[in-house]
Formats: sequence, structure tokens, C-alpha cells
Amino acid sequence: MAASSQKAGRKTPLEAPTADSKPVPRPDLTTEQEEKYAALLEKVKAVTEISCSKEKEKSGPLTERERAWLTKECLLRYLRATKWSVDESAKRLLSTIGWRREYGLDEFTPDYISPEQETGKQLVVGFDRHGRPCQYLNPGRQNTETSARQIHHLFYMVERVTDMMPSGVETLSLMINFKPSKKRQNTSVPISTAREVLHILQNHYPERLGKALIINGTFRVARESTSRWTMVLSPFAAEADDGRPVPWIVWGFFKIITPFIDPVTRDKLKFNEDMKQYVPPEQLWSADWGGEMDFEYDHDVYWPALNDMCRRKRHARMARWEAAGKQIGESEEYLAGGTDESVTGFRYEVASADGGVDVVLEKLAGARLDQELDQGGEEEKVAADAA
Repeated sequence: MAASSQKAGRKTPLEAPTADSKPVPRPDLTTEQEEKYAALLEKVKAVTEISCSKEKEKSGPLTERERAWLTKECLLRYLRATKWSVDESAKRLLSTIGWRREYGLDEFTPDYISPEQETGKQLVVGFDRHGRPCQYLNPGRQNTETSARQIHHLFYMVERVTDMMPSGVETLSLMINFKPSKKRQNTSVPISTAREVLHILQNHYPERLGKALIINGTFRVARESTSRWTMVLSPFAAEADDGRPVPWIVWGFFKIITPFIDPVTRDKLKFNEDMKQYVPPEQLWSADWGGEMDFEYDHDVYWPALNDMCRRKRHARMARWEAAGKQIGESEEYLAGGTDESVTGFRYEVASADGGVDVVLEKLAGARLDQELDQGGEEEKVAADAA
């Protein structure tokens, strides 16, 4: 039985990176950057109301979940993305909170997203050598027609990736496999959809990509004008078994990925390389990627396991946030358990052998989160009935 189980392959997400995976050290802030951060923190702490321009009924006081989202590292990500403009960062932070409300991001449920996930066309499994969670995109496993829910699926999974980030990690590793499907279904991305995804990534997920590892795509250098050369991805990323070219909107993915990457380094895109350089073999999917992790997608096993794991991590973070006084600008390192000292100097009480105080706090925080989501759902139902 044991041998049979091992042959079947892993079916659940991995909990943590390997012991020798080390986060990329964060650079120290300059005096000027410290001052800009302090100014932004002061601005954000003064916010009490969120205004939603498209759905005015969703305007209202800043919620506890939103206050907890406004971490020190979050503020710094927006500062870096705006080239350290305090006013622009504040504007974009409020815009993102408003977008999250109007988009309903925190209200997407596992059951709602489940039909999009049934074939495993997106996966969160394993961590790279810097502890970044790996998010696999498998366009060849497309199983649904173009709809808003397809985009909701993408950002639901990005949120789950952030849930999985260990202490000291702020970015993800995007793993894209352009291997064609034998069913030859259409996996084209409409331009309008690509633009929407691009807009959301640029404006609401700044500084979140650590690496993009891409396989089964063909790439060429094309002359875009008399004075500029650029790398593009061929629209024919692979060939079918009979040798005929299979069309893919690969360049669309490339155009989406490129603005997602901060311009500090060009070393984040890796094409058709030995990916074991970037992901430990034991945490790299064996299928097509050359790793040693024999992973088999089973929706009935993987989907509840991923969501349960992420829910526990969110509740644990919220418990630590509440224990330290519910501070805007709290440290993500503290929230993730990398340190027991909050930005205010508060020290979190470590769990005792039988569970202890922090387990109780975690359950209370989880109950409050669930209650907040339930209340939001009820308010939406009342509004819908009234309409």
C-alpha cells in the first residue's frame, strides 16, 4: 500500500520551503527613504473612510482586515513602485483598498472558484531557493470559456500565494508551462481580458514578482523599430504531436508579465532553462519541469487542502496583529512568525506545548474574520434584494 501511495504522487501543497532556502535580504532604507515611509505611514493612519467611486454603497469605514493589510512592507512596496512619491503612494493604496471592495476579492469563496480549478490549470505548490511560493500556470489545462470568473480565479490564487509566503518573503515565483493540450481547445486570451489583468497587476499588486520561469515556449529577438530591439515570444510556442503549429497568445502573457516586474533587475525572466537552479529539486514539479516532486493533481484532495492551509495562516497572522494592538504599519515578519517582536516593541507570547494563549487568539481572530465576511455577504444580499 505504501509503495502504491508513493507511486501515485503528492496531492497536497507543501507547507514550507526547504531548510536551506533563504529569503533575499531586504536592503536597508536610506535616511530619506525612512522619512518618506514615516510620512506615508502618518497619512495612512489618518484614513478613516474608504470611498468607492464605482459602487458607492461599498464606501465606508476602514475595516480591521484592511488595517491589517496596511503593513510596513505593503507601504514600502507602493513607495518603491511610485519611485518614493508619498502622495502617489497614498493615492494608490486607497485606490487598491477601494478596488478590493468593489471587486469583491475577499468574498470569493473556494466553492465559487472551484469550477475554474478542476483541471489544475493553476497550482500553488512548492517554494523556490529564496523561499518564494511557486504559482504554476498551465494554459494547456484550460477547461472553461472566457468569463469574469476566469480572472477572479487568477487573483484568488495570487491571494493564496501571498497567504503562503513565509517570514521575510514578499514575492512569488511564477511558473508558466506553455505545453499544448492534446485536446487542442482554444486558450486564447481576449485583448480586453489581457488589458484588465495587466491593469490590476500594475496598480494593485506592485513589487510582487520575484521570478518568472517559463518552459515550452519558443523565443526570438525581433526588431521593433530602427532604433530599438526587443525580446518577444513567438506566437507559436510549441507544436502538436503531428507537427502542426499550435497557436498561443504567448506574447500576451509576456506583455502582462513584463510590467509586473520591477525594473531594478532583468534577471527575473528565465526561459527553458534547468529550473533546478532556481527551485530545489524536491520542491520542483517533476512533470515537464525536471524536478523530483512527483505531484499529481486531484481536485478533491488539493483544493480543500490548499484552502484550509491558507485559512490557518491568515488566522494566525490576524491573531498576532490583534495581540500587538492592531497597528497600521505592522511588520510582516512579525505577522508571519519570523520574530515575536512587533513594530511597537510588543512581544508575542509563544505557544505552550498544549496549544497555549496564541492558539486561543488565533481561533478568536479567525472567528472575527469569518464573522466580518458573513456580514459583508449579508449586506450584499440585502442590497441585491432591494435592487
